[in-house]
Amino acid sequence: MSTEWLEADGLGGFAMGTSDGVRTRRYHALLLAALQPPDRRTVLVADLEVYVTTQAGSYALSSHRYRGNAIHPEGMTHLVGFTSAPWPSWTYALPDGTAIRYELVVEPNAPRVALRWTRTAGAGPISLAVRPLITARDYHALRRAWPVDLGAEVAGNHVTWRPDGIAIHAFANASYAHGPDWYRNFEYAAERERGLDDEEDLAMPGVLTFDLAAPAWLGFSTSPWPEPPAELFEREAKRRSPLAEADRAADAYLAERGNGRTILAGYPWFGDWGRDTFISLRGLCLARGRRDLARDILCAWAPLVSEGMLPNRFDERSSAAEYNSVDASLWFVIAADAYLRGGKVTDVDRKALTTAIEQIVAGYAKGTRHRIGADSDGLLACGEPGVQLTWMDAKVGDEVVTPRIGKPVELQALWLNALAIAGPAWGELFAKGRASFAARFWNADRHQLFDVIDCDHVAGTTDASCRPNQLFAVGGLPLALLEGDRARAVVDACERELWTSFGPRTLATWEPRYSGRYVGGPVERDRTYHNGPVWPWLAGVFVEAWLRVRSNTNLAKREAKAKFVVPLRAHAIGGHLSEIYEGDIPHRAVGCPFQAWSVGELIRLERVIVH
Repeated sequence: MSTEWLEADGLGGFAMGTSDGVRTRRYHALLLAALQPPDRRTVLVADLEVYVTTQAGSYALSSHRYRGNAIHPEGMTHLVGFTSAPWPSWTYALPDGTAIRYELVVEPNAPRVALRWTRTAGAGPISLAVRPLITARDYHALRRAWPVDLGAEVAGNHVTWRPDGIAIHAFANASYAHGPDWYRNFEYAAERERGLDDEEDLAMPGVLTFDLAAPAWLGFSTSPWPEPPAELFEREAKRRSPLAEADRAADAYLAERGNGRTILAGYPWFGDWGRDTFISLRGLCLARGRRDLARDILCAWAPLVSEGMLPNRFDERSSAAEYNSVDASLWFVIAADAYLRGGKVTDVDRKALTTAIEQIVAGYAKGTRHRIGADSDGLLACGEPGVQLTWMDAKVGDEVVTPRIGKPVELQALWLNALAIAGPAWGELFAKGRASFAARFWNADRHQLFDVIDCDHVAGTTDASCRPNQLFAVGGLPLALLEGDRARAVVDACERELWTSFGPRTLATWEPRYSGRYVGGPVERDRTYHNGPVWPWLAGVFVEAWLRVRSNTNLAKREAKAKFVVPLRAHAIGGHLSEIYEGDIPHRAVGCPFQAWSVGELIRLERVIVH
């Protein structure tokens, strides 16, 4: 089966594709640049058509899928090897004994991609013809042929095209022959499977011809190249060689926003989301000893507190902050506390972070947007019709699929942890909330916790759905709200009813709303999103809870590592894990293929929890 690879530039842009070279998503591209980092992500160079000519004939080294599932040309038939480390690399074997290695690397902190073709076997004259397939479109959109200026500016080894006024700079040790044309009706199988538009046209401005007696190199960028693209391979080889696979994967999610740093929730379609950023930070930054990055991210977000809330996300065109998450702020408190307790902190940074923590707790205690606020029992209530506030945030039209209005269980764990972190001034509210949690959340019939109480703000109502959210009362956070037999019962129930080697399911298989497959169009998939699929990021809280009820002994850690962590790591491809996996066997990878909190929690598991 073809797998996907990812090369991120640290600005929000990336290159992405498949191991067999056939693009299946609108997001698969060689140069996809964030024109306003990390936003305004734009596809510029989607792909190449590549042929090599030897004395024996001409052979394709590329493949595309066109309307009707037609593959042309058939370069994939010559493909004999692929690796993603230390960067994507393909090996082609031709019938005449010629072998060619094709490599791709993206430059950190710049919208540039370098490509290299090297003959590794064979002799005699050999040439390479490369036809760039370009566009200028929002990365979420598809585009048909349109009136566009495909003129070329040629200066030595430099060629520049400006579709819709956006510069695409090419630099190659090749000759260029201009000859604009359109390649039409590319078809993207993954988009069709998702029930979305799945066809587009791409422009081909001309052909680059290389003498492959020596390595051929080609670079694409949104600005002129300061050096031959071949030099990027040498520089990146030195930078990447000491990095473990997990560290290379983690670095892909770190990006810039304005003058600060942030974490991109996932590739290819997520930006920087507050909730995902702070859940991921402990693994992507602190567990790797990157306190500098953690500090930059936390201090960049701290000034954005508004009425106790931090943004859920930013609009990708205007960068406007959207405040519609109840837990993003609380996860900030958890992440900031972990940073503050983990080493030296300047007085300026400590003040900035503790001030933000106090603003969050005070804002929630007073009450803020979307009926978020501390109730008379000390617990945190939230929610109103039509607004998705918790991490289970799927929405179909005006319908929130898992509304969880009232007092969701994981929010109480986050809220009470935040009160404890904020200090003695909040001691009375903390004590009241903790007592209420102990008295009201235990489900004696099922020997586990209710998922939500006071549903729809109706006192005394409960939602007894068997979900993994209850695990946060035992693990994943500094302070456990359950101990003893009840804590053990919760963990045992989640292991028995929810656990897979990819992490826990979001709903027990015997629940009426359980869906074991994640298929269909947006509506069908969103109804399933949190009602069965496995979310790997929850493996962190599960394993931490599993160990806590076993007193975190070294023997238990060794057992947990072998039983839970090693199998999860085995599922990683190039260090990455998908956003979700189907609840039913064989647990097919679905959703966003590269997800920050999946990777972050796996790293935290390995380097902090079972180390």
